[in-house]
Amino acid sequence: MFDLDPSSLSRLQFGMTALYHFLFVPLTLGLSFLLAIMESVYVMTGRAIWRDMTKFWGKLFGINFAMGVATGITMEFQFGTNWAYYSHYVGDIFGAPLAIEGLMAFFLESSFVGLFFFGWDRLSKLGHLTVTWLVAIGSNLSALWILIANGWMQNPVGAVFNPDTMRMELTSFWELMFNPVAQSKFVHTVSAGYVTGSIFVLSVSAYYLLKGRHAAFAKRSMIVASAFGLASALSVVVLGDESGYAVSEHQKMKLAAIEAMWETEEAPAGFTLFAIPDTKNRVNHAEVKVPWALGLIATRSTDTVLPGIDDLVLRAERRIRNGLVAYDALERLRANRADAEARATLTAHAADLGHALLLKRYLADPRKADDATIAKAARDTVPGVGPLFWCFRIMVALGFFFIGLFLVAFALSCRRDFSHPLFLRVCLWSLPLPWVAAELGWFVAEYGRQPWSIDGVLPTFLASSSVSVAQVLFTLTGFVLFYSSLAVVDVVLMRTYIRLGPAEALRPSSAAPAHQPAE
Repeated sequence: MFDLDPSSLSRLQFGMTALYHFLFVPLTLGLSFLLAIMESVYVMTGRAIWRDMTKFWGKLFGINFAMGVATGITMEFQFGTNWAYYSHYVGDIFGAPLAIEGLMAFFLESSFVGLFFFGWDRLSKLGHLTVTWLVAIGSNLSALWILIANGWMQNPVGAVFNPDTMRMELTSFWELMFNPVAQSKFVHTVSAGYVTGSIFVLSVSAYYLLKGRHAAFAKRSMIVASAFGLASALSVVVLGDESGYAVSEHQKMKLAAIEAMWETEEAPAGFTLFAIPDTKNRVNHAEVKVPWALGLIATRSTDTVLPGIDDLVLRAERRIRNGLVAYDALERLRANRADAEARATLTAHAADLGHALLLKRYLADPRKADDATIAKAARDTVPGVGPLFWCFRIMVALGFFFIGLFLVAFALSCRRDFSHPLFLRVCLWSLPLPWVAAELGWFVAEYGRQPWSIDGVLPTFLASSSVSVAQVLFTLTGFVLFYSSLAVVDVVLMRTYIRLGPAEALRPSSAAPAHQPAE
């Protein structure tokens, strides 16, 4: 049940703005590299049609890029407005990659986007091609630093709690940057963006072929999209396996919830293809399993045991009790900064301090918790099993569908055979699916981390600002209305230019009919 409190509403607001923002991000990532590939062919061949392809898809890229900037800027301000204690507690670590993203990647990307659009007649062919590649690199650098920050929320490495400042502080920027969870998330996320861009180009090209318009333009676009998309779709699956391995290493509860694995199984564990999870009774109905599959994928071994939800709850209970030792030592240290014994005790048990903080949902002083309250707090570490189970499986099913779609598209492109209306319709109606898969992936990643804002360190309910329900409802409503308006504007602009086609979309605004894109 969703609670109507400031923390829950702030979660909903940030989740909504993030999901809106990620409607634009994957297409930006995917189209940026497709533009670079198309312009590279133009520079190598000198054929005007490849320049026109770069310009037309670049116009659609520009619309999407502008919307992505508009929806992304406000997200960072929410850390100060809705998540003030989060910003205070972990700002020293979390702020570093965000600052680098803003100072380096964002300015690099934005500066060269301007040169991309206005430099066609002012730069040499090679100079403009360099700009286009820098746009693609800048887009990916932006994603890298954002995902380093997010990866630290999933696996907080390279930082320690300082009892003198009552904050988490960075100890190793190297560990932060090369966090295995962050690196696996980065390659998986950008590959998903490449799939999105490829599906977009494939679908629009199929639309032109079905309408009998701009055939030469559409066929060449489909060739590029099918090849790049096939490589990207295969990468998503391979890199998704790497991401799953990182989850099994660092977020065991998330993995158990995704698999609805209530009890620990003998290694290697089976993968559940289908089931109806029963959260109340902690069992699965109509379960269909593939023996050994989960153990081999998640642990890459045949003898590593994956703990079930029930055992992980017991582990959480033990960590809460251990964390209470750290919490008591912290309180003693706050009363007497010179208490060396309390400082030593805190250092020895600091890894579990965050688990003791889970009790603050029920008690102002966690040290007064009884066994029942500790057990209740331990059960709070289990995220929603049903939504995670199904969202993950739909996402994976879509991933394999994309591989099949691109395989067929690539095979037909190699034969220059584009006369299959049924297949073209499948391409056209597949247009929204990569966005569905991407949003589901983010839901699994973020919802599966609950109840933590920083996994094992800071519970979400403690991270929010001291704001009222009315204040958050007001801003939430405003964001939803504003972002929905931007999404409608984006779709209308995209649809308008796509319906016009490259010939009209690239026509100069002056009255003279000017250059017609080559067919």
